[in-house]
Formats: sequence, structure tokens, C-alpha cells
Amino acid sequence: MEATMDEVGARAVPASFDDWVEARGPALLRLAYVLTGNAADAEDVVQDALSRALPRWDRISRVEDVDAYVRRMVVNAHTSWWRKFRRRESPAAEVRPEGVVAGPGEGLGADERHLLWAACQALPVDQRTAVVLRYYEQLEYGEIAALTGVREGTVRSRVSRGIAVLRDAMGDERGERDG
Repeated sequence: MEATMDEVGARAVPASFDDWVEARGPALLRLAYVLTGNAADAEDVVQDALSRALPRWDRISRVEDVDAYVRRMVVNAHTSWWRKFRRRESPAAEVRPEGVVAGPGEGLGADERHLLWAACQALPVDQRTAVVLRYYEQLEYGEIAALTGVREGTVRSRVSRGIAVLRDAMGDERGERDG
């Protein structure tokens, strides 16, 4: 990705929207995939965010952290998408191992990954977003608060509750297998 120096010369600014998307698009898709749970919805969320970013690129490319700015646009697009379509969702009340097929190798690791993925998808969207941003994107609580527009304490609470639900789901499933 080519970059030019801004007026102050302190930081690199992406040379063009296309260059920036080429370099950062895959990371945005991964984030959206973890937030939405499937590739098609992830593509829609990223497309929505990028279609909003393009006309404003001259201004966006001048912000201090372009990646953080557009990442927030993806999170906001996901939130809007979720609100629009949540009436059609019916989150799983509990994670069940039916249909989990052991993968190659030890199998148990693949089963656990599948169960963790299912448990993560069953989280309420606010908790799932907070957990994904904290553990997948490895953002600090303050950064998550800034991205999602809520207080840091609320982010901590959402992460804590989400992790507790995931631990319960994974602990219950592990206990059933071991016992």
C-alpha cells in the first residue's frame, strides 16, 4: 500500500481508498464475519461500511487512526444490520452437541471450536460484539467503548457476562463428554 505524508509529515496517509481497502479489507471482513456469524452477512456489513466511507474518504484519510475509524463504521453497520433483521433471528437458548462431527486429528479440539462458535453466536449481539472486539481484535476496554459508543464500565460488564456464558456453555459440554 502506498502512502503519502500529511502536511505535518508525522504520519502516513493512505494514498487512495482502493489501496487502503486492498490492504485492510481482509481484516474488516474477518471482523465482520466474527460479528455476524456468516460470510454473506459479513460481506454485506463491510460493503455497507465501505460504501459510506468512500464519499468521505478525503476527510476519513486525515483522521489520526483510519483503521479504528473504519472499524467503528463496520461495528456500526453491524449494529444497524442487526437491528433491522433481528426480528427474524431466533437465538439458540442452549448450545447442544448434536450434529458436531469430529474433525481430523484429535477431533475434540474441532468439536470444542464448533461448540465455542455456536455459543458465541448465541450471545446477545452487544455481548458478542464486546467479546469479539476484546478477544478477537484484542482491543482495550477504552477502545471498545469508543468504537461502540458506550461507557467503559458497560463494555467490561458485557465482556464479563459474555465470557461467563461461554465458560458455562463450554464447561457444561466438556463435563458431559468427560463424565
